[in-house]
Amino acid sequence: MIRRLLIANRGEIAVRIARTAHRLGIDTVGVYSTSDVDALHVDVVDLAVALGGSTPTESYLRAEAVIQAALDAGCDAVHPGYGFLAERADVAHMVVDAGLIWVGPTPEQISLLGDKIAAKRAAVEAGVPTTEAVEVRPGHVPDGLPMPALVKAAAGGGGRGMRIVRSAEQLPEAVVAASREADSAFGDGTVFVEPYIERGRHVEVQIVGDAHGNVIHLGERECSIQRRNQKVLEESPSAGITPEIRAALCDGALALARHIGYRSAGTVEFMVGDPAPGEAATISFLEVNTRLQVEHPVTEAVTGLDLVELQLRVAAGEALPLTQDDVRFDGHAIEVRVVAEDPAAGWLPSTGTVTRFQIGTLAGANPLETGSADVAAVRVDTGFRAGSVVSADYDSLLAKVISHAPTRSEAAAVLARALRSAVVTGVRTNVDAMAALLVEEDFLAARTPTAYLDEHPDVAHAAGPTGDDRVAQLLAAAIADERAARADDRHWGFAPSGWRNLRTQGQRSTWIDGRGDELDVELEASGDGRYHVLVGPFPTPTEDGSLSEDTRRRAEVRATASAQGGRSGISVELEGVRRHLTVERDGDETHVSGPAGRTTWHRAPRFQDHDAAAAGGGPVSPLPGTVLSVHVEEGDDVEDGQLLVVVEAMKMEHKITAPAAATVTEVKVAAGQRVDAGDVLVLLDHPEP
Repeated sequence: MIRRLLIANRGEIAVRIARTAHRLGIDTVGVYSTSDVDALHVDVVDLAVALGGSTPTESYLRAEAVIQAALDAGCDAVHPGYGFLAERADVAHMVVDAGLIWVGPTPEQISLLGDKIAAKRAAVEAGVPTTEAVEVRPGHVPDGLPMPALVKAAAGGGGRGMRIVRSAEQLPEAVVAASREADSAFGDGTVFVEPYIERGRHVEVQIVGDAHGNVIHLGERECSIQRRNQKVLEESPSAGITPEIRAALCDGALALARHIGYRSAGTVEFMVGDPAPGEAATISFLEVNTRLQVEHPVTEAVTGLDLVELQLRVAAGEALPLTQDDVRFDGHAIEVRVVAEDPAAGWLPSTGTVTRFQIGTLAGANPLETGSADVAAVRVDTGFRAGSVVSADYDSLLAKVISHAPTRSEAAAVLARALRSAVVTGVRTNVDAMAALLVEEDFLAARTPTAYLDEHPDVAHAAGPTGDDRVAQLLAAAIADERAARADDRHWGFAPSGWRNLRTQGQRSTWIDGRGDELDVELEASGDGRYHVLVGPFPTPTEDGSLSEDTRRRAEVRATASAQGGRSGISVELEGVRRHLTVERDGDETHVSGPAGRTTWHRAPRFQDHDAAAAGGGPVSPLPGTVLSVHVEEGDDVEDGQLLVVVEAMKMEHKITAPAAATVTEVKVAAGQRVDAGDVLVLLDHPEP
C-alpha cells in the first residue's frame, strides 16, 4: 500500500493529486521553491519541504533533493505529476533504486517512448498508422524533404522545440532554433522532421495499463485549438471525427500499449487530416506522453473515473478494477486552460501578483481545502488564489475550467457563462477570448483544425461585454467611484465629487479600459439614485472658439445596491433595462463583472505630465526572462522586422525584432543575461523622416 505520497510538482496538478490522495486516506508531502513559499499547493498538502532556489533548475528539477525529501519524510511513493521530472527515465530509476514507488510507467517505457524517434519505430512495429521521421541536426539537413514539414524535439513536450516549416529555405534555421530550444528545455537538442498535416486535428487516446498485462483505453480527446503549439481547449469526445476514425485511433493506441506492456496512465497522440471527398482520412501517430495529461479532467468527466486514483492503485501493484467492456462514456466535456497571457498581444505572457481570483465560485469562497470548486456544473482545478505570484520562471497556466453536460452545445454554454462571470485581476488572461470562442459559429459546428486561432483573430481580440452591456459596466464604475469619493470625505461628503459644487451640474470623468481605449462620462445626479448621463467624447473648442457638436449619448440611469447569487453589488438600470453587476475597487483600478462578462477601468489623470522626448530608445524585454541569443552588433543597419534578440521566459522563446529601419547604437545585453520587464535590450537610431 501507499501510505504517504510525495508530490514532486507545484500548482494545480499538485493540488489535484493531493485531493485524490486524501480521499484514499494517503498522507501527502509537497515540495516548494522560494517563489512558491505562499503557494496554494504548499497549504493543501500535509507536509511541505523547501527545496530552495526560485527557478526550476534550482528547485523542482533537483531530483536528488526531491528524493531525499521523500525519504526524510517517510514516504512510500513519488508522484511526478506532469512536466519537471515526469518523463525523466533516469529520475524514475533513481526513485526505484531509493526503495520508493514511482507513480508512472517503468523507467524502460519512459526511455523508449520519451524519444519520439524510438516511439515511432515502436508504433510501426505495433501496426500503428504513422508517417516517416527523419532525424536532423544543425548544419546537417538532407535535401528533398517534403513540405510543409514539422521540426520536433525528440525529447520533452508542451510545444517546445517545435517549428512549422513551409519552404526548404526555412528548414536549416528552424532546425537550429528548435534544437536550441529543446536543449534548453529538456537537456537534449535532438530534433527530427516529419510531414506536417495542414489544418489537421490533434486527437489523443487515454490509455491505462497495470503490471498484470491488462490495458484499456478511456476514449479520445480532441486538443486542436492551440497557440504556439500548446493547447488551450480540450474536449471529449472529439466532435470532428467519424466512428471509423475513432475506432482506428483507439485500436492503434491499445495495440501500441500491449506491444510494450504499458503500465500506468498515458496518452497516445495522433494528427488526423480531413479527408478529401471519396478518400480515407490521413492518420499520423505523433508520440506517447508517459504521464498524466493537463487535460485529463475531461476524460474523468465523461467516464466517471479518477485517473490519479487508477495511477496510485496500479503503482501499488493492484490490477485495474475494470475491463474495456466496463468503460462507459456519458455526455460531453470541455476544458479551457486559463493562462496568464494576452491573446490580443500575440499571446504574450503576463507576470505579476494576482489581486483577485474568482472562477466558478461565489464571492468569498475559499478553494483552499480542495483546490477545486464544483459550482453551476463546472469544475475548477487551480493552484492560484488572490495574492499568488505569476513568475516568469514557470508556465502561464492559472487554472483549468471544465464543464460536463449531456451535449456539446450545453457544455459550451455552461462553460462560457462560467468564464464570463470569472474575475481574475493583477495579470492579463485569456478569459475573454475563451468565452468568445465557446459561442463562435465555427467552434459550435466543430470546425476546429489546429489552425483555428490563426483563422479566427477576432476571438483573440475579444474584449468582453459590448454594446449596452459595456456602457452599463462603465456607468457602474463611474457611479461607484463618485459614491466612494463622497463616503470617504468626512467634511464635504454632502457636495458632489470633482470640480463642481452643485449636484445639478454634470461631473465629468474619463475612463480607460483594459485595452487602452478612453471613454468620457458626465454624471448629473437627480436624487434617489437617479442620474442623467452623457457618454462619449466631450465637445472641444474649434478654431473659431465655439464648441464642436455634442454627439454624446444621453440616457437616464438608476443605480441601486443589489445582491445576487451571494454577491453584493450594484444594479444599473439603463433606459429601462436593469443589470446586476459587481464592482470591486483595487488600487487605481475598478473591476466590474456581470453575466455578460467583465471589464477593468481606471480613471485617466486630469492633467498630463509632458515629459521631454526621450534621447534615444529601443525594444524592451516584454517580461522577466533570460537572453538566449543576440543577433546584432553595434553599428549594424537593421530593417523593419529583423531579429535582434531572443529572450526565454515562461518556458517559451520570444523574438525581439526591429520596429523599423534603424542603426544599432548599443547592444545592452548578452546571451545568458537575466532581464526584467521593460529593460532596454538594444538602442536604435532611427533615420530622420
